[in-house]
Amino acid sequence: MAIRQEKGSVSIDAQNIMPVIKRWLYSDKDIFLREAVSNACDAITKFRMLHPDSEEAMSVTVAVDKENKIIRISDTGIGMTEEEVRRYINQVAFSGASEFMKQFEDKPEEKGDIIGHFGLGFYSVFMVSDRVEIQTLSCTEGAEPVHWESEDGMGFEISEGSRAAHGTDIILHVSEEEKEFLEVWKVREVLNRYCGYMSYPVMLEDVNAKPVEKDVPVGDEKNEDGTPKTEKIMEMPKPQQINDTAPLWLKKPADCTEEEYKSFYHKVFMDFEDPLFWIHLNVDYPFNLKGILYFPKLKNDFGTHEGQIKLFAGQVFVADNIKEVIPEFLMLLKGVIDCPDLPLNVSRSFLQNDGYVRKISSHITKKVADKLNSLMNTERETYEGYWDDIAPFVKYGAIKDNKFYDLVKGAILLKKTDGKYDTVAEYKAANFDKTDKKIYYTNDEKRQAASVKLYTDRGIEVAVMNTLIDGNFMSFMEYQGNEEDRVSFARVDADIDGLKEESEEGKDLDAEKMQALFRGALGNDKLEVKLESLGDADMTAMVTEDEQMRRYKEMSRIYGQSFPLPDSFTLVLNRRNETVQALAGRDPEDETTKMLCSQVYDLARMAAQPLEAEEITAFLERSRKILNMVVKG
Repeated sequence: MAIRQEKGSVSIDAQNIMPVIKRWLYSDKDIFLREAVSNACDAITKFRMLHPDSEEAMSVTVAVDKENKIIRISDTGIGMTEEEVRRYINQVAFSGASEFMKQFEDKPEEKGDIIGHFGLGFYSVFMVSDRVEIQTLSCTEGAEPVHWESEDGMGFEISEGSRAAHGTDIILHVSEEEKEFLEVWKVREVLNRYCGYMSYPVMLEDVNAKPVEKDVPVGDEKNEDGTPKTEKIMEMPKPQQINDTAPLWLKKPADCTEEEYKSFYHKVFMDFEDPLFWIHLNVDYPFNLKGILYFPKLKNDFGTHEGQIKLFAGQVFVADNIKEVIPEFLMLLKGVIDCPDLPLNVSRSFLQNDGYVRKISSHITKKVADKLNSLMNTERETYEGYWDDIAPFVKYGAIKDNKFYDLVKGAILLKKTDGKYDTVAEYKAANFDKTDKKIYYTNDEKRQAASVKLYTDRGIEVAVMNTLIDGNFMSFMEYQGNEEDRVSFARVDADIDGLKEESEEGKDLDAEKMQALFRGALGNDKLEVKLESLGDADMTAMVTEDEQMRRYKEMSRIYGQSFPLPDSFTLVLNRRNETVQALAGRDPEDETTKMLCSQVYDLARMAAQPLEAEEITAFLERSRKILNMVVKG
């Protein structure tokens, strides 16, 4: 039956819908290529399902004709009959269209809640086109080719088509405003981004390409030197395949080599460093989920580190870093997640926040935790080698997600100053019987070396907590809900509770008198001074600072808060030390006594943190005077 020529309007609702599509339905105009190519791949899939024994080569070709301002997307798929063109193209009066329009008018802020079954993908091509044509021929026996044409997606003309083989051509007459999409490099860039892993070959053709000179063999003829004889011919460039139809994440983990994993990582993420390790997700039930998550080296710069989790739906790229599927803390990783059944909205750029998505998110979190625990339990030495790099990620994840913490708490390590690693439980078992039940730590091993030595000399191990996340992590561990896991942290110069030692030396010294001596010498009547018996008799004094106040000040500096906070230093004098005992017997008004007290205080402070500019100048001047006094006798 011949095609009846006809003109008409797509639907009454389209008068309102098309401006909406052009205005905001698709956040990026280049989405039109993804939608058109994705639809073409769907058409091929449908043909394969109907004709499973067919040996035809199936592909999608995107042809760019800059001279004529045309982009043609052609497929070898199922095609459409005249009735199907009328049903799928003309009748955009999809179920709920009027309700959709009402929602848009009344609650424009909820535009992200529109569900993808509206089938508007094809109409995205009008974002870049003055006119769109369809040439299609159904694979149904006896079908007639159909031609459809529209200038705005609302009015259309349908007539007999010219296509000779089953499949569909979408012909876009690109508008002047969108002429950048007529550049072959631009189209290649968009196809690589969105269609680089689609399930059928996607070919890119430059219609305006010029012939290139090529050497071809002349039969079996040889040159005098024995090399094959060739002749130069002019040949038109062939369409280039831009996609990988069998990406690594779709393979079974057992079939993938270490080199393939690394090569894929370098190619996709343009990272020249090898990843530390990876997790290959391969789930068929209760949902279909494939993917690979890579652990890059984070070190201490994780605060500025930007991971990249690429989300695919059936090999079609959706977007990077979709927080509904990937928990926030996993955004420090790099990888791909492919879930064909994700509930996407019309733009395929946002996810419905439903229980299905939350289950996927929870499953990914569990698989990451399983990998960490597996490495910890079966390859501990290897895991310890990774720890410095992944510690910020694991700690950040513990803080952000209590479920993740519960899963990985046995794999959280403390690096110690001797270079070895303990779990929290191991540290507690080895040290808490020698201390006041705290984890002692340093965040600057070199500067706090003297304080560290006081603990290690007593057999108390000191943890190294020197990453940006450690302050938050320690607070999390001190206040988190599970009382059994709760533990206190104290920097080695925060207090001397773990360093006190019973001794008779200096027991007769008067604490109040010593406090008055140092307050007078330093001109600070608020300075708190204590007399204690410390394990190392050679240590003259320590300056301690309240742990919580110091952490608060450090966090304030990190986050750029400039309001001043009072110092809360305490000068702890070691009554076992000869210098302290000698100072106790000196005249508090003597200038040398004052100078020596200031020197003791500054040396104690310098063991914990640098002196300020004026303070270091005074310290150096005072040191020269003391040297002169010693030399002159």
